[in-house]
Amino acid sequence: MEKTSFFGAILVMVFAVDAYAAAAAHVYSSRLIHRFSDEVRRSGGEESSWPEGKRLEHMKVLLESDLKRQRLKLGTQNQVLVGSQGGDTFNYGNDMGWLHYTWIDIGSPKNSFLVALDTGSDMLWVPCDCVECAPLSLSHYNMLDKELGEYSPSRSNTSKHVPCSHTLCEMGPNCDSPNGRCPYLVQYLSDDTSSSGYLFEDQLHLASLGGSKQQSSVHSAVVVGCGSKQTGAYLNGIAPDGLMGLGPGDVSVPSLLAKSGLIPHSFSFCYDKSYSGRLYLGDQGPASQRSTSFVHLKGYNSAYLVEVENYCVGGSCLMQTGYVAQVDTGSSFTYLPSESYERIVSEFHRQANATRITVQIFDSCYKASSLDIPNIPRMKLVFATNQSFEVDNPLFHIVDDQGEFYCLGIQRIDGDIGIIGQNFLMGYRLVFDWEKMKLGWSISDCHDVGEDGDGLHLPPSSSEVSPNPLPTNEQQQSPRGHAVPPAVAGRAPAKPSSASPPPAAYRYEFSAKTSLLLFLWIAYATYII
Repeated sequence: MEKTSFFGAILVMVFAVDAYAAAAAHVYSSRLIHRFSDEVRRSGGEESSWPEGKRLEHMKVLLESDLKRQRLKLGTQNQVLVGSQGGDTFNYGNDMGWLHYTWIDIGSPKNSFLVALDTGSDMLWVPCDCVECAPLSLSHYNMLDKELGEYSPSRSNTSKHVPCSHTLCEMGPNCDSPNGRCPYLVQYLSDDTSSSGYLFEDQLHLASLGGSKQQSSVHSAVVVGCGSKQTGAYLNGIAPDGLMGLGPGDVSVPSLLAKSGLIPHSFSFCYDKSYSGRLYLGDQGPASQRSTSFVHLKGYNSAYLVEVENYCVGGSCLMQTGYVAQVDTGSSFTYLPSESYERIVSEFHRQANATRITVQIFDSCYKASSLDIPNIPRMKLVFATNQSFEVDNPLFHIVDDQGEFYCLGIQRIDGDIGIIGQNFLMGYRLVFDWEKMKLGWSISDCHDVGEDGDGLHLPPSSSEVSPNPLPTNEQQQSPRGHAVPPAVAGRAPAKPSSASPPPAAYRYEFSAKTSLLLFLWIAYATYII
C-alpha cells in the first residue's frame, strides 16, 4: 500500500460477494482493515515503518492526515488575491527597461519592494544583504516617489532558511549538508545577467477580492531569493529592487499560492494603453473570454507556450507563418523565427506604403511624416484553436536626433520558438490558467474590475481556510529542472495527479456474476474519500 495514496484513518474495505441462486439477491459483506493495523504492517513495505498504535507519533500522523484531507475537501478559496498595496502595475519606460513592475510586501515587519513581473521565469528574488546590487537610493530613480527596499532575513520574524534537503532546492546536490542553506543561481536571457544568493521562506502580504470578506488581508509563505549578488542588466537599472517570476514552475508565487489552497493555479495580467495595468492572482477570466491551449515541447516544460497557426497582416493571412511562441511579459517586444519574420515584415512594409529605414537596432522603421497613421495595417495571430488575437498597434514611437519615427515592434530570433512580448498585449486582460492549461484573453482597459472584485471570475468554493504553510517535500511531486533564461523557461510543472494502482492490502473477492460497474464504482469511491 502506498502511503501517499490515502489521507486520514481510511478504512480498507475488503468485499466478498456470495452468489446464491440465480434469482436470489446478492449479499455483500465486508471486512474493515485500518491502514495502521497489524495486518497491514505485516504486509511489509513502507508501511512497516509506520508508528506503533497508541503512541504520540501515531496520533500526530493521523492528525496531519486529517488536516490534509480537510484541505482537499475545502478546495481553493472563493477569492482573488492582489498585492497588499493594490496590485497596480507600472511601466517606467526606458528608465527601467520597459518592464512592468508592482509593489509587494514581504516579511514581518513587512518591507516593500518594487519588483519586475516576468511570466518567463519562476523565482521571486529581491536585493538582500547586498554584496553586489543595483543602487537603491531614490536619487537614482527620479520617476519613483518612495525608496526601494533591501531585504534581510535576520530582520524578519517570519523568515527561515530553505534547507538543501527541500525539493524546491534546485542546487541541493551541491550542498555540503542536507540541513545547510539552499543556494540559488538564476541566469537570464540577457548577456551575463543573473541573480544569486540563498533561498528563504517568508510571508508575502496580500489582499483578497471577492468571497465572504471584502478586501481582507491575507498572508502566505513563499520562497524568496535573498539576492546578494546581481550581474549584467540587473546592475544597470533593470529590476533594481527584484523580480517576481510568474511562470508555472513549482517555486513561483502563483504555484505556491495554489498548492497552499488559497487560489486556483491561475492569474491575470492586464495591460492598458497608457503602460500601466493590474495583476490578479487566482483570476480565471470572464466567461466571454477567448482562449487557446498551452502546448508542451521537450525542453520547455515550464513555459507558457501557444501554437500560432498563421499570421495576418491587414486582410492577408500568410500561409506557412505558423510557429510556437512563449507568452512572456518579461520581453518588451515580440520575436519571430527568421522565416516567419521575413514574410511578415515584408507584407507589413508592402501595405504600409512608406519608406522603410533602420533606426538604431530596429530595421523596420518609418518617418512619422511618411505614414498614414489611421490606416496602419493591423496584425492578427490565429491560434491552433482557430481563435484570433488582434494586435491593436504593432508600432512604437521613437524620437531621437534624426527626427520622429515609428518602428515595428518585431524582432528576429534564432531557433523555432518565438516570443509574444508585452507590446502585443496592450489593451488586453491576459489569463494564464495553468490549472486548465489555457491562455485566455479579453479586451480590457484594466478598470473593468472594481476594488471589491466586481468583474472578476471567482472560482467556485465555499469554506474559509487559513493560509497554509509552504508546501512540504511530500507535497512537491514534480522533478526540478535547471535554472534557465526567462525566454527559455525549463522548470517542469506539477503533473495532474492520477489514481494510483490498487494497493496490496486491497483484496477484491467477487463472484463471476458481480457487475464490472460495481467494481469500478467501489474503486472510485475509495480513492476520493
